[in-house]
Amino acid sequence: MLTLWKPFNDLARFHDDLFRRGRNGELVRFTPAVDIEELEDRFVLSADLPGIDEKDLEITVHDGVLVLSGKREVSQEEERDGGLYRERSHGSFCRQFRLGPHVDPEKIEAHFSKGVLQVTLPKKEEAKPKQIPVATN
Repeated sequence: MLTLWKPFNDLARFHDDLFRRGRNGELVRFTPAVDIEELEDRFVLSADLPGIDEKDLEITVHDGVLVLSGKREVSQEEERDGGLYRERSHGSFCRQFRLGPHVDPEKIEAHFSKGVLQVTLPKKEEAKPKQIPVATN
């Protein structure tokens, strides 16, 4: 019997097994989604962190690198009808972002509300766009 080999399916399954599932098939890795927006005077980083308590979240800046780290605890397990099925991942995470020379690390602010972390990274004055007037004769 011949079977059609789909290498990309095998690769995706391997990736999922290696990076997302433990030995018992349970999701063990948690990587929050992040958006970064550049505005005229600042960058804004938004991270989805549902199920994370503020006390389990840490934000640091060191040597030009912004580090977001924390953990999401698994909810209390309760076996029903002979099994448990879980898709929501849990565990520790760490995301690092290299700050360019235009960010003022002394003025970074962070706000956490309804599971969304928003980090404001103000630009240094010299990095902000400047309007140059045009002289006429």
